[in-house]
Amino acid sequence: MTTVYVHGHHESVLRAHRRRTAANSAGYLLPHLRPDHTLLDVGCGPGTVTVDLARHVRHVTGLDASAAVLDVARGAAADAEVTNVGFEQGDALALPFEDDSMDVVHAHQVLQHLTDPVAALREMGRVARPGGLVAVRDADYAAMTWYPPSPGMTEWLELYHEVTAANGVEADAGRRLLSWARQAGFDAERLEAGADTWCYTTPEDRAWWSGLWAERVTSSEFARQALTHALADDVALEVVADGWRTWGAAPDGWFAVLHGWLLVRV
Repeated sequence: MTTVYVHGHHESVLRAHRRRTAANSAGYLLPHLRPDHTLLDVGCGPGTVTVDLARHVRHVTGLDASAAVLDVARGAAADAEVTNVGFEQGDALALPFEDDSMDVVHAHQVLQHLTDPVAALREMGRVARPGGLVAVRDADYAAMTWYPPSPGMTEWLELYHEVTAANGVEADAGRRLLSWARQAGFDAERLEAGADTWCYTTPEDRAWWSGLWAERVTSSEFARQALTHALADDVALEVVADGWRTWGAAPDGWFAVLHGWLLVRV
């Protein structure tokens, strides 16, 4: 099955991605980075995490399947005046790099979108040098939680699982990272797994998070796929979007995103 990115690169998606930094998205990895490291960032998207990671190591290469989003990433590097970073187009399931060529191979929110995450981990391990690191972090949608209750958002979560299942990918990736790494053949004694969260509680954060999802469920690639797979119609998508907007306006609104992370010492 061909991998289809469930979110696409609509502005509502990129708006979320551009808020990501090394601190809020790869904090588990930062203590292990050294100034002499080379790092490959698989599925780099618009490059904010990639550029931030470049401040911690000698050189970073960002890889993404989308040529258009790589242009955005190059612009982000130029705007930040970060020069020890480059970007290449490529496939996470067939990385265009030699064996043992990187000190660190990193992927953030990538394995959940791949039809064969175990094969992707094997590729990441192939490219990492002996003694190097493979580092991955993915959300776990079934573990996401919010308050106050919202039928529209409950419908969103059910629909998200239906769309990803139709695409042959795993929305609840965070809890599976350790299992996938073992299936990929990594030494169980060289694996370290954990979890952390994003949490949206302030009026500003609620407005941002709810607004981008209300737009995403009606206008992005996710919406197109839900319609194409006949899992929702336009009316149902508007109900979901209204649920997000209502939650975002609630003065006691709270939303938590659970992530699993994994470090592999190759």
